[in-house]
Amino acid sequence: MADVALRKVVKRYDDVEAVRGIDLDVEEGEVVAFLGPNGAGKTTTLRMLVTLLKPTAGTATVAGYDVVKDAAQVRRSIGYVSQTGGAFSGAFAGDEVVDHGMLYGMSRTDAVRRGQQLFDELQLEGLWKRMCKNMSGGQKRRLDIVMGLIHDPSLVFLDEPTTGLDPQARVNLWEHIEGLRTHEGATVFLTTHYLDEADALADRIVIIDRGEIVASDTADNLKAAVSGDLVSLEVSADEQVAVARDKLASLSDAVEVEGHTVSGRVARAGKAVPGLLRDLESAGVGLDAIEVIRPTLDDVFLTLTGRSLRDADETTGPSDETSKGAEQ
Repeated sequence: MADVALRKVVKRYDDVEAVRGIDLDVEEGEVVAFLGPNGAGKTTTLRMLVTLLKPTAGTATVAGYDVVKDAAQVRRSIGYVSQTGGAFSGAFAGDEVVDHGMLYGMSRTDAVRRGQQLFDELQLEGLWKRMCKNMSGGQKRRLDIVMGLIHDPSLVFLDEPTTGLDPQARVNLWEHIEGLRTHEGATVFLTTHYLDEADALADRIVIIDRGEIVASDTADNLKAAVSGDLVSLEVSADEQVAVARDKLASLSDAVEVEGHTVSGRVARAGKAVPGLLRDLESAGVGLDAIEVIRPTLDDVFLTLTGRSLRDADETTGPSDETSKGAEQ
């Protein structure tokens, strides 16, 4: 049985359909990144899975429990780190962690031991007795993550976990998330709009746009589905442009020319380019530069949706904003 299973799940607010009948399975021990721009429905979906929102239609199970009928069992079975955080500003950091652990049935001794271990691993050394309100934004974010992991859950939900972290802290958290799966066999479901984060962490990437899942596969397979690697040739002289264009056109469906630069997407460019270079040399075409660029996840998003993820992320749609309001 999948650790997470959604069937025709819908979330509607008045006349706004934030999530539109999605189906999704997450297997035990899998790290899945839910990728999409702000407002795409990522956080709305995650909040339904952790029982903070009820689906309008469809069914969802987490750790074998129905998120509506067995909400309490779902909450006992998971770790959750929200996008907005949950630490009380007037409490000491260590006290918040220990109290959170004890709510999950841990003894105070075990909660202190595990909490201090996580403080060391997530670079919070020396902050056990610091009040939350006196911690930096990045420190508070790491504290939120400690609280979500304190009880060693086998199923972890992370909503934009690295927001507000500096590059070093982000990499440290990536290593910790990888360790959850590799060393502890945990299932991890994380939402993100960071392309590099999804690429680095996930066994599988699920792309959501306007409340619908538009793709679900490994990063490599998603990139391979884009129409080839981008091959860019810079020729030495004006009269060589047309020859280079024709040679590249034999490998690419759409070739673009800008000045002395000829470019187009080529399937399996690593195998095709050596032959292309031999043909160009035989035709007397001199190259000042050649560049081969593999597709990125942003290219995947552009292919699937007709827009760049970075461009789409500039405008926050109603979906997740509405769900935030509903939770407050």
